[in-house]
Amino acid sequence: MSSLTTADILDDMAFFDDWESRYGYIIDLGRELPAMDEALHTPSRMVKGCQSNVWLDAQINGEKLHFIVDSDAHIVRGLLALVLAAYNDKTAKEISDFDIDGYFKQLDLERHLSMTRGNGLRAIVAKIRAIAAAVLADNYL
Repeated sequence: MSSLTTADILDDMAFFDDWESRYGYIIDLGRELPAMDEALHTPSRMVKGCQSNVWLDAQINGEKLHFIVDSDAHIVRGLLALVLAAYNDKTAKEISDFDIDGYFKQLDLERHLSMTRGNGLRAIVAKIRAIAAAVLADNYL
């Protein structure tokens, strides 16, 4: 999963003719995410604003940010995989510079999500971008 890029995902999604197949693909991506240690399922790691429970842990490896994520909903784990393809193991500057809205637009994603799922997706992105901003301001950890 970690080597999957946004370009790979865009190519794969274009292969499917309908959204039912795309949802299946997204759920499969979520199944490929590494498991998060249950000890990391803490209130401080919960992403607020999500319909489902979502946990996000950030670690700094050199200049790059590494994220460990989990959710109790299969589709949300898949959405987390889409987000990680854009942000995981990138520098804080790369994260802040990445056009996530353009990526989601290319996926035609938000049009096919419920409003609550879309809000949750934006909450996850906002939390990751806030972590990146804190790292850039040398104000993280």
